[in-house]
Amino acid sequence: MADPNRPQSPFAAMAGLSARTPVQVLSPSEIEKILELHRLYLKTEYHEGHRANFTSADLSGRDFSGLDLRGIRMDRAVLRGADFTGARLQSANLIGAILEQARLDRSDLSRARLSGANLVSASLEGARLAKTDMEFALMGNAALQDAKLCEADMSGAQLDAAVLSHADLRNANLRGAGFRGARLDGADLRDARLGSAFLVGASLRGADLRGAYMRLAKLDHADLSDANLVGAEGLTQAQLDQAHCSSGTTLPDGLMGVEHAKR
Repeated sequence: MADPNRPQSPFAAMAGLSARTPVQVLSPSEIEKILELHRLYLKTEYHEGHRANFTSADLSGRDFSGLDLRGIRMDRAVLRGADFTGARLQSANLIGAILEQARLDRSDLSRARLSGANLVSASLEGARLAKTDMEFALMGNAALQDAKLCEADMSGAQLDAAVLSHADLRNANLRGAGFRGARLDGADLRDARLGSAFLVGASLRGADLRGAYMRLAKLDHADLSDANLVGAEGLTQAQLDQAHCSSGTTLPDGLMGVEHAKR
C-alpha cells in the first residue's frame, strides 16, 4: 500500500514506459556514429556534428567510461548496468532513464537532469552532482559515498538503504525524500532542506546538520550520535525524543537529546 505521507511523483506515469520496447533499437555501428558526431559537436562548440540523442534507446551494459557526453540526451533510455565511470555528463538529459546497477563512480553530472530516473543499486561514489535535478528519483541501495550533491534538488527522491557517508549535501533540497535505513555518517548537510524527510532508522553519526531545515522530518530510531544540529530550524523536542543521541550530539538551544548507553 502506498505511503499517504509521501509526495506523489509526477513521474509515476513513466514507470510503464520501462516495460515497453524502446523506441530506438540501434546497432553498435549506429551508436558509434552518433557518439562520433557528438564528439564533433562538442569539439566545434556546436557548429558541426550533432548532439547525441539516445531518447528511449536500449543501451544496457554499454561502456561509456571516460567519455565526454556533455549535454547528451538519454531521457527514458534503458541503461541497466551501463558503465559511466569518470564520464562527463554535465547538463545531460537523463529524465526517466533506467540506470539500475549502473556505474557512475567519479562521473560529473553537474546540472544534469535525472528527475524520475531509476538509479536503484547504482554506484555513484565520488560523483559530482552539484545543482543536479533528481526529483522523485529512485535511488534505493545506491552507493553515494563522498558524492558532491551540494544544491541538488532531490525532493521526493527514494534513497532507502542508500550509502551517503561523507557526501556533500550542503543546501540540497531533500524535502519529502526517503532515507529509511540510509547511512549518512559524516555527511555535510549544512543548510539542507529536510522538511518532511523520512530519516527513520537512518545513521547520521557525526553528520553536520547546522542550519538544516527539519520541520516534520521523521527521526524515529535515527542515530544522531556526535551530529551537529546547531541552528537547525523547525526541529522539536518530540522529534528528538524518537532519535538516538550521544553526549557528543550538539543540539539547538533549548532542546535535549536522550543518550543511549549501548551506543
